[in-house]
Amino acid sequence: MISNFEQVHNYYERLVFEEIVRRSAQYVDFTADMLVDVACVALNRLPARYVRHDVDLVFYLTEQERHAIELSMESAMDYAFAFVGHRSAKGAAAAAVAAD
Repeated sequence: MISNFEQVHNYYERLVFEEIVRRSAQYVDFTADMLVDVACVALNRLPARYVRHDVDLVFYLTEQERHAIELSMESAMDYAFAFVGHRSAKGAAAAAVAAD
C-alpha cells in the first residue's frame, strides 16, 4: 500500500511564512535570504506539530491552546527577526572592517 505523504506538514510552517510576509514591510532592509533565515530560526523555536489538514488540529484546540500558539508564534517571530538582524549587522560590520 502506497500512501501520499505530501499532505503531511508542520502546522506552524504556513503561520510563520504568512507572518513573515506580513511583517516584511517593517523590515525593508531584510533581503529575501534573510527572510528565509527568519523562517528557519522561528520554526526551530516552535514545537513540531505535524498534521495532514490544519483544520484537524484547529478543531480540537481549546481557547487556551490557541492563545498559547499565538504567544509562542509572537515570541518566536520577534526572536527570529532580532536574531537575523543582529547577525546580519555583525556580518556587515566585519565585512566593512575587512575591506579597510
